[in-house]
Amino acid sequence: MKVITVANAGFCFGVKRAINIAFQSARDSKEGIYTLGPIIHNPQVVKKLADEGVRSVEDLDKEDIGKLIIRSHGVPTDVIEEASEKGIEIIDATCPFVKNAQKYAHLLGKEGYQVIIVGDRDHPEVKSILSYAGDRAVVVNRASLIDEIPLNDRVGIIAQTTQRHSIFQEVVLKCFEKAKEVKVYDTICNSTTTRQDETKRLAGEVDIVIVVGGKCSANTTQLATICKQMGTRTFHIEVPEEIEEDWFYGMEKVGVTAGASTPGWIIDSVIERIHDIDKKLSERRGV
Repeated sequence: MKVITVANAGFCFGVKRAINIAFQSARDSKEGIYTLGPIIHNPQVVKKLADEGVRSVEDLDKEDIGKLIIRSHGVPTDVIEEASEKGIEIIDATCPFVKNAQKYAHLLGKEGYQVIIVGDRDHPEVKSILSYAGDRAVVVNRASLIDEIPLNDRVGIIAQTTQRHSIFQEVVLKCFEKAKEVKVYDTICNSTTTRQDETKRLAGEVDIVIVVGGKCSANTTQLATICKQMGTRTFHIEVPEEIEEDWFYGMEKVGVTAGASTPGWIIDSVIERIHDIDKKLSERRGV
């Protein structure tokens, strides 16, 4: 089997930056360092950080929190306020692209626009952006929802940084049909778009695609969805141990892509596992 990997698999700039900040914080101090929720959506990386002393909590009630690392997805404004009131030192590892979306959400709200955020309402990044957008802000994940909400005359649109461009564009067009004034900021990360385009091309060239990354990772899930929509046999895994030999029977070209929060060492181990399976299958065929 031939194994083809997309050029931009693995950590993006924002994730790499957040991880570096977290590991540096652990080297500087072993006590009282926490993240509110996982710093990125990759369980294996989160475990490595926990081993180094950077642990994840779900609220700020734990008494020994001395430093709070703001994860790459950002957090709502009230979390920052609560941490400050408790005297907790803030270490901001929010992805710069998410910061950008927060900035435009605040700007649009301040200028009197009803803010439309295109993304997943339950995603931590969207929750953080929403807190900057004002009381009239709404979150949609498809254009048809625009018909179901009371839309103001003046609408401002931004996106979750890992959103698919096609969905964002559909929402924008729908808003142009219904609102008198529409202001748009494309806050989708360039890295996200590049990965999605590369993955789409890959899915059109291979028999099977292995998508590597956290099951809770929005951008990794988007990659798997793109491959499936292309009609290509697709499996979304976190670790090589999930790979099954019978997936590759009769396969000649295998594609490997990975989300922006997937570390390189996991990608490498997945490729090694695929090569091991190929060797076994070849030996059985007597090749």
